[in-house]
Amino acid sequence: MWNRDMNSRRPSGCRPLRLGVLGLALLAGGCAPNMSQQPKYKSLAESDFFVDGSAARLPVEGTIARGYLRLDTSFFAGKVNGVLIRDLPLKVTRQVLERGKGRYGIFCTPCHGSIGDGSGMVVQRGLRRPPSYHIDRLREAPDGHFFDVITSGFGAMPSYASRIPVEDRWAITAYVRALQLSQAAKISDVPPEERPKLLEATR
Repeated sequence: MWNRDMNSRRPSGCRPLRLGVLGLALLAGGCAPNMSQQPKYKSLAESDFFVDGSAARLPVEGTIARGYLRLDTSFFAGKVNGVLIRDLPLKVTRQVLERGKGRYGIFCTPCHGSIGDGSGMVVQRGLRRPPSYHIDRLREAPDGHFFDVITSGFGAMPSYASRIPVEDRWAITAYVRALQLSQAAKISDVPPEERPKLLEATR
């Protein structure tokens, strides 16, 4: 360790060097911009910086919000060149149908009923009855029709685009198709090994 006598023996050039480094640091700190005092612009506030006097700037033409570059129109709009697609744009699995059943129960059952015949609880309370999914018009409608109605609304039904994600809209569409099939199924549609169970249950 250095004692007082040893400190006194330090080379005389050390002190000016230290002072120079300290001065340089102070000089650099003095030149650094003070981020807390930089100009700030509030949305929709006036500003003399821009020619139009507004601090708010329009996005560059053609700007697309993150997550909205939806080039696959069949999936995100249910249409191709403005025409509703005939078939679902995703593979229908048990998981998709289970998801569709759950979302249908939350968003659709109150009006459309549990089997899609339009006898939901709000209809029983006096609200307008929606058409049954089991009429010929809706049996023959393309899959894109159901997606489009959920997305944009139709008649008394509002748009659910803000409440139901795209994937869930297709899952609901798949489940509606399953409901339609269930209400028009024949015994020949049931796998042979499952028919005895079905017949036993109906006795």
